[in-house]
Amino acid sequence: MANILVVDDDPGMLDLIANVLSKNGHQIKKIEIPEDVLKEKLDYYQLMILDVMMPGMSGFELCHKIRNQVDCPILFLTAKAEEAAIIYGLGLGADDYLTKPFVIAELRARVDAHLRRESRQKSHAFTVGNCHFFMSRKACYVDDTPVALTKSEYEISELLALHHGQVFSKEQIYESVFGAFGESYNSVIVEHVKNIRGKFALSKEEPIKTVWGVGYKWDA
Repeated sequence: MANILVVDDDPGMLDLIANVLSKNGHQIKKIEIPEDVLKEKLDYYQLMILDVMMPGMSGFELCHKIRNQVDCPILFLTAKAEEAAIIYGLGLGADDYLTKPFVIAELRARVDAHLRRESRQKSHAFTVGNCHFFMSRKACYVDDTPVALTKSEYEISELLALHHGQVFSKEQIYESVFGAFGESYNSVIVEHVKNIRGKFALSKEEPIKTVWGVGYKWDA
């Protein structure tokens, strides 16, 4: 069971999501006014679902305000299929998104997959080139300098680094990291890889290579 925060200005959507996820044993807190989230004890929640289009404060703005306070998965709900909006949202630190209208089974699968990922216990450390991974802390360093990766960015980096030189398609990365498959995999992985590259570039490392027409590999 998990404590899940759902923020949407549509009461009907809130009730739908709460009814669906509570059947899996989760405790759901529903909030209609995004500004009210800032009054919450945010570390109480293991996952958050934020609608994008809300009056007063969008889901993007809310994510930007709270991301440095929480490290749980954040999923966007959006009726906007525009690539630019989705990419922008992931760049703010969100982990995934679902486009409305969504299939109930996919909502359940995505939520459960992200929660399973969070519950994995890891205690090993390993090094590839100048990059050092500490799996229990989900932390990565280049020499002695920490790389400020989000959890999803770390998981993608860990997957590729553990299988150094092996090429993974976007579909394979999405399924391996998030534990489920959905139509959003392409945009999600492309944007996360872009952000990872930018962060490693600050330490003058370029570990993720594109294998055109196939996917990505770690080649540091």
